[in-house]
Amino acid sequence: MAGFILLTVVIITILYGASLEQHGIMVRRWNWNNLLLVLPVIPLLFLQQKASLPAIQTINEKKNGWLSTIGVGMLFGLLDVLIVKFIMHPEPYKELPPFLQPFPYSTLLYSSGGVEVELYYRMIPLTVLLFINIFLFKGRWRSYFIIVIGVLTSIVEPIQQFPDGAWWFIVYATLSGVAMNAWQFRSYLKYGFVASLAVRLGHYLIWHVLLGIYVEFVELVK
Repeated sequence: MAGFILLTVVIITILYGASLEQHGIMVRRWNWNNLLLVLPVIPLLFLQQKASLPAIQTINEKKNGWLSTIGVGMLFGLLDVLIVKFIMHPEPYKELPPFLQPFPYSTLLYSSGGVEVELYYRMIPLTVLLFINIFLFKGRWRSYFIIVIGVLTSIVEPIQQFPDGAWWFIVYATLSGVAMNAWQFRSYLKYGFVASLAVRLGHYLIWHVLLGIYVEFVELVK
């Protein structure tokens, strides 16, 4: 069911983006290649427990699961908005910057993007490597695998998205990126894949969607 919902969101994103472009609204498009890229999420969902990871519905069964995932993600998003928008760029935007998209398309695009990011930055390495550990080593090295995967998945995205700008912003962006990815990894181990995705979607809700609504319907109409 969860996999079906995720793929449905991706398909709607592709169709909606194409429709907008046909009406002359230029957006960041997803195409059918993106759908192919997220298809691995389906078989991997069925491997979660076999890889000694929480089942997909675990987050619904544990106290504070959603609050400690979406809520924490939103806090990271609020910090980014405070730093980037209200401190570094207090003047109104004259057009939507590249990291924002028109609403309501933004809700679909960044939801789909969150699925793809979490699939490749966390789900694939964590599930595949822990499954290999169980298959080859009977799970004996799980704690060592966890440490290595946790460190790598916490630093790869911040390094790949290493920012430009003042030194204090570079420090902030790098540390906050590592911290959020580390919290996502912890959430994955405790509540499952949906929890890690929920942290990212909480961040995207503030940073990409709500900030985009503010810029589009407040700053750009003045």
